Amino acid sequence: MRAIFILWGLVAASICGAATITEDFSADPLQNRWQIFGDTNLFQWDPTNQNLDVTWDSSQTNSYFYKPLGTILAKSDGFSLSFDLQLNDIAWSGSPELSVGLFHFSDATNSVFSRPSANTPNLFEFDYFPDNGIGQPSIDATLTDTNVSSAHKKDFYFVYDNQPLNTGIIYHIVLTHAAGQPTISGEVFTNGQPYSSLPSIFAGPITNFLIDTISISSYQNSGSSLLAHGTVDNFVITLPPPPVQNFSGFLTNSIWQAQFTSQSNWLYTLQRSADLQTWSNVSVSTSGNGTNLFLPDASPPPDKSFYRVRADRP
Repeated sequence: MRAIFILWGLVAASICGAATITEDFSADPLQNRWQIFGDTNLFQWDPTNQNLDVTWDSSQTNSYFYKPLGTILAKSDGFSLSFDLQLNDIAWSGSPELSVGLFHFSDATNSVFSRPSANTPNLFEFDYFPDNGIGQPSIDATLTDTNVSSAHKKDFYFVYDNQPLNTGIIYHIVLTHAAGQPTISGEVFTNGQPYSSLPSIFAGPITNFLIDTISISSYQNSGSSLLAHGTVDNFVITLPPPPVQNFSGFLTNSIWQAQFTSQSNWLYTLQRSADLQTWSNVSVSTSGNGTNLFLPDASPPPDKSFYRVRADRP
């Protein structure tokens, strides 16, 4: 019997990519795994200036220019996101926001997901409110709990500053999450100089979150209105180590085993296929231990088989 070990899906994306994801829009992003959900007219690649032209329009349905991270981030992980943002014009009424950041794709595309009603689990994003509801602008770094909903509106943690984003100025924005902390921090720079460290804090409870996608987000809002045009550029996302490293396999006493370096706070399952189409679990789901992990197939078939390791966040 001959076994062929492969990596697939989440693990493959993590292993094949570096610990840093970058995007400078020097080439068509739609040819580099970026996609559009919702109104496709809100996002246009500018090949001349090599950036992304964005319209934030609250009269449209929730719309995202997004790309999968190839991993799942949680509270136990340390990571950061930075990007450049320039507004060309902005008009509003009420207290809407424009957003760029990270989210959990299946939540953000769910029909009940609503930024105005605070039914927005698993967000890690930069928000700009030209009016925060009391006549002041507000730049925010926002983190939401995995269980946040319209019934649990306080399960937000955000830092903010009542400063405007002026049109025609390029702002460099940095959002950071420290591993294990129920917090988010943010900094805003102009021309390489600090503009704000977002000193004010709203400390709602954050027990955990799950994030798998980067997105420029235009949220629908029937109670307020926002129409803004601008550009986004120069994304840098720093990720924790991938969930599977140093992957290999070997045969001992007619039992095939996968061996790899695991990460804590992940669940691992060995899967087998004869045709790379249909997969079955051949091991129990096992918690990572931060070091070498062995997953056995106690009953391998006599012919060749393909193996992959599935990694999930509990």
